[in-house]
Amino acid sequence: MIGIILTIAAVVVVSWFVVKNYYPPIVLLLTGVILLALAAAMGMPPLDATHTTHFVGFDVVQVVSNIMSVRLADLGLNIMAIGGFATYMERIGASKALVKLCVRPLQAIRSPYVLLALTYVVGQFIALFVNSAVGLGLLLMASVFPLLVALGVTRAAAASVIATTCCLDLGPSSSNAIRAAELVKTDVVGYFIRGQIPVAICTVIVVAVLHFVVQRWFDRRDIASGRCTVADNRPEDVSKAMEGAGPVHYAVLPMLPLVLLIGFSPMVYAGVSLTLVTAIVFSLLVALVTDLLTRRAVRQAFDASKAIFEGMGKVFISTVSLIVCAEVFATGLTKIGGIDTMLRGVAGMQGAGLALMLLVMMGIMILASVVTGSGNAAFFAFSPLLPNAAASVGIQELPLVVPVQLSAGLARTMSPIAGVVIAVSGLAGVAPFDIVRRTTPVMIGALIMTIISSLVFL
Repeated sequence: MIGIILTIAAVVVVSWFVVKNYYPPIVLLLTGVILLALAAAMGMPPLDATHTTHFVGFDVVQVVSNIMSVRLADLGLNIMAIGGFATYMERIGASKALVKLCVRPLQAIRSPYVLLALTYVVGQFIALFVNSAVGLGLLLMASVFPLLVALGVTRAAAASVIATTCCLDLGPSSSNAIRAAELVKTDVVGYFIRGQIPVAICTVIVVAVLHFVVQRWFDRRDIASGRCTVADNRPEDVSKAMEGAGPVHYAVLPMLPLVLLIGFSPMVYAGVSLTLVTAIVFSLLVALVTDLLTRRAVRQAFDASKAIFEGMGKVFISTVSLIVCAEVFATGLTKIGGIDTMLRGVAGMQGAGLALMLLVMMGIMILASVVTGSGNAAFFAFSPLLPNAAASVGIQELPLVVPVQLSAGLARTMSPIAGVVIAVSGLAGVAPFDIVRRTTPVMIGALIMTIISSLVFL
C-alpha cells in the first residue's frame, strides 16, 4: 500500500511542477532519484548484488549513469540525427517547399468544411516528414489558414484543425515511435508498418469526419450566438512565414529518409541492411549536394549546414534529456513497487485482459499528456511500464504499446498548455481554451477508434 501512495504522490508532484513551467527533465530526474533512495530505505536496492557499488548513494547515481550510457548511444543518437536533419531541412527551405507542394491542390476546393477535413489529412501526411507539431502548425497557419478563413469558416475552426495535424506521432522520425519500437523489440520501420499504419488509417478517417461535423456545429452555434464572426483576415506576419521556401524539387528531400528506410526494409528489399542513422546521414549528404548545385555558392551552402549540428544539440536539450530523466523517474516508480501492485490488481480481476489493461494504461497516458501538455514527456515517463503491464495479463506488447503511444499525441491536443495549441491560437487571435473545446470531442472520438482498431488489427 505504501508503494501505491508514493507512486500517486510522485505523479502529483511531477504534474504540479510541470504545470508550473519548471524544467521537466530536472523535475523527473530529481523525483526519480528520491524514489530510488526511498526504495533503498524500504529494502529494495537500486542495483542487484552483481552490479552494486557497495554504497547505496553511489548505487542510486549508478542507475542514472547506466540509463545515460545506454540511451545516449542508441535511442539518443537516433533522435539527435532526426533533429539535425529536420533543422537542416527547415534552414534550406525544404520543409516549406514540401508544405507548399502538398497544400497546393487544396486551393481548388471551395467547400469550406470539406477543405477543413482534407487539411487535417494532408497535414497528418506532412507530419511524417515535419515531425514538430509546433513547426508544422506554424507552416500551415501561413499557407492554409488564410484560405480556410476566406472560404467562410471561423478562425477558431481553422486553427483547431491545424492544431491537430500532428496529433498522431507516426513514422520513423517520431521520437515516441522510436521508443515504442524499442519496447516491442523491433525496428522502427516494422513498428510503423505493422503496428501504426492499420490503426492510424482508421483514426485519420475518423478525425477528418469528426472535424467536418464538429467544427461546422461549433461555427453555426458560435455565429448564431454572436460569440464569433466570419472574417477574411490574413495577418501580414503570418503570410510572411512562408517566405524562404526552397525550389519545388527541395520538397523531395524531407521524404528521402522514410523512402530509404521503407525501401530497404525486410518487408520490401532485404538485400541491403539500412539503419535509421545511416539513412539520415545519406539523406543529409544528398541534400547538401543538392543545395550546393542549386545555390552554386559554396560558402552559403556550407553555412546552412551548421543547422545539422545546431539541431542535434537542440533536440538533445529538449528531447534526449527528457528521455533519460523520464526513464530514471519510471525506474524509481518501478522500484518502490506501487506500479507492480496496481498491475497485479488489474491482472487479478476476473476476465482481465488486453482491453482492461489498455484502458488503464491509456488513462494514465491521457491524464499525463493533458496535464503536462507534452506527449513526449508523458510517453517517456510511463512507457517503461508497458512491457510489465503486457506480461502481467499474458499478452503481446504490440497491441498495448501502439494505442498507448498514439494516445499520448491525441491527448496532447486536448491540453490548453500544449505548445502547438498556444502557438496556433496566438496566430489565429483566439484563446487556447476556444481551441481545446473544439479539439476535445474530435480527439475523444479518435481515442475510441484507436482502441477499437487496435483490438481488431493488432
